[in-house]
Amino acid sequence: MTLIFEHDICLEHDMGAGHPEGPDRLRAIQLALAAPEFAAVERRTAPLASWPQVALVHPQYYIDQVVAAAPAQGVVQLDPDTAMNPASLAAAQRAVGAVCAAVDAVMAGQAKNAFCAVRPPGHHAEPERSMGFCIFNSVAIGAQHARAAHNLKRVAVVDFDVHHGNGTQAAFWDDADLFYASTHQMPLYPGSGATSETGAGNIHNFPLPPGAGGMAFRDAFTDGLLPALDAFEPEFLLLSAGFDGHVDDPLAQLRLETEDYAWASRELLALAARHCHGRLVSSLEGGYDLAALAAASAAHVRALMAV
Repeated sequence: MTLIFEHDICLEHDMGAGHPEGPDRLRAIQLALAAPEFAAVERRTAPLASWPQVALVHPQYYIDQVVAAAPAQGVVQLDPDTAMNPASLAAAQRAVGAVCAAVDAVMAGQAKNAFCAVRPPGHHAEPERSMGFCIFNSVAIGAQHARAAHNLKRVAVVDFDVHHGNGTQAAFWDDADLFYASTHQMPLYPGSGATSETGAGNIHNFPLPPGAGGMAFRDAFTDGLLPALDAFEPEFLLLSAGFDGHVDDPLAQLRLETEDYAWASRELLALAARHCHGRLVSSLEGGYDLAALAAASAAHVRALMAV
């Protein structure tokens, strides 16, 4: 069975008119997942993450800075791309809570896998700073939660967002038992993600040039990412599911189609079946063309349901 974790507060987080990471992104996904074919998916309310959970990745002084910055009204900028309104702190806590609760549910055998339809995204949030629309790094926290709460050792994150997940890479850099692999466009924001960035041998970057399409994306998986992940033998797999490499997305120049995301999802599910009893949790990152985001998210969840 597949679970979807969501919360209405994630629709209230709003960084201002015209910001590409807006509430309509989540509304488009929710509308797509309201189709009859997804009726069998169980929806669960994302809980509020505890501060000790958030502190698995972010030091207390950074958490205190974010809490202090949260406005009672209006919008406050955390960096040039990232802002908070009165709902943002709770939305960020619910996004973290969704991933941690999804890990718990999958570990308990309540579902094979889960998709967290939440925002703000997280993979650009470094341990000590917000950036790139991200406040707390939900997936990195989820990986550490899997280890802290469930006595797992080897946990992997695969990130197929078009932008490199610098925050997750930074959080995992020195820990050989945490695996991070990313396919992303390069050059592109945030400027990290070169193949030479390897951490403790646990970081695997597969940059793609502007204009690359599905064949190059699939080759990166087949020739590099999946073999590295197979060799790591994860006990749990998390996905940073960004759909902004789609050919219709306005913020980048890759040329992926919806079926490329479905293919990648199936490949990662097969790997999870080989190594970690199918245990997989996916959380939404980017994707800024609403129709493409809705179609790719639906294809992703369709793949999750098929196992």
